[in-house]
Amino acid sequence: MIQAVFFDFNGVIVDDEPLQMKAYQEVLGHEGLTVTEEDYYGSLGMDDVTFVRAAFERAERELTDESLGRVIEAKTAAHRRLLEGELPLFPGVATFVKAASRRYSVGLVSMARRTEIDYVLGRAALSNYFNVLVSAEDVTACKPDPSCYNNALELLNRKRGEAQVIPLRPDECLVIEDSPPGILSARAAGMRTLGVTNTVSDRSLREAGADSVTRSLFDWTPDAVHHVFDTEWGRR
Repeated sequence: MIQAVFFDFNGVIVDDEPLQMKAYQEVLGHEGLTVTEEDYYGSLGMDDVTFVRAAFERAERELTDESLGRVIEAKTAAHRRLLEGELPLFPGVATFVKAASRRYSVGLVSMARRTEIDYVLGRAALSNYFNVLVSAEDVTACKPDPSCYNNALELLNRKRGEAQVIPLRPDECLVIEDSPPGILSARAAGMRTLGVTNTVSDRSLREAGADSVTRSLFDWTPDAVHHVFDTEWGRR
């Protein structure tokens, strides 16, 4: 039985993958580097540090720690500017997060920086619905490594232990992801997976091993999660 739902952030909660790419293109362009769509979408699951280092390596350019920090701060500032105006949340996701939090433990697991996550969740008034939050600062390896989801479950079980509640197993957790590295990360952690085709194709998510794939979270409810992942029908 599913007892916890972990959401990815970029591409699942907020529709900002194109904005992330644009921010990288702007900031790295000032450094004389080019970021193509292939570069960006081939790097899904990376955190900012890994992405920027890879961009400099492709260009065979030296990158100091000072320059790395400056570029990342500039990218976050550019991303923030691109989010001005109406916040681009995916349709129905806020309703689904709130409904899920009434039935499950809910977490957010992302390779984004905590400052970017906090900004969006604060504006969307969603911060209080997540029991645990894992960001880029909390892990040492990017997706598809499972450490981010392992960390999320460890944090959740620590809280459950403090409340004298039985800890959860990985297979009692559902992960919602928009990219193959995210699906692979969750599967490697032993968790169930729902892929949403906000960023890549249905085929790409299924080839990564997603248990189920949907075009949108708009119509998803806790009852739908139960029907798809807990019943005999869902295990066929």
